[in-house]
Amino acid sequence: MLARAQAEQFARQQQVAEAQWLREQQVVELARRRDGYKNVNAAFRRYRTHLMNFLWTVHKDAVTAEAREALEEARRDHHSVLAEAQLVASGEVLRELNDMTKSLSEAYRRIMCLEEGTPDPDGSFDELRADFGRLWEQWEAMLDTMRADLGVEDGTTTPTPTGGRLPVPSPPDGPGTARAA
Repeated sequence: MLARAQAEQFARQQQVAEAQWLREQQVVELARRRDGYKNVNAAFRRYRTHLMNFLWTVHKDAVTAEAREALEEARRDHHSVLAEAQLVASGEVLRELNDMTKSLSEAYRRIMCLEEGTPDPDGSFDELRADFGRLWEQWEAMLDTMRADLGVEDGTTTPTPTGGRLPVPSPPDGPGTARAA
């Protein structure tokens, strides 16, 4: 009887240890996803901001090698951080990340066409500038999905003072005065 009692106690201890290990693994996984989402969110925001600034630079016909390099650096950073996030993101978040990446890539392509003097038929400065409003809304949806995946509140972003989304910035002097969106 003593041996059986000891075996049952050992089995219970093993179950408790395994449950504790599983909880610790869940905490570690949540922290990895949170860090990945934080990093990708910052990289997407930076890339979008540099795209917007470059569009203003193109509009003012003031493109420099430094402006182009700043955009390319933000683009490379975006790709690098996205690659890391793809390894930890849930399926739903991964779809949002991929959709946002496609939209940013299309905005980049259209801006480069405008800069080269061969804009798309709907690729004027004003039309491209309006695209950033749609990018902002898409970014908010992506952020909501990430927050929901992490179990933060109900997954909705904090409303802005303008009632939902920030307006597309229109600085009078171009990118130097553009508010980061």
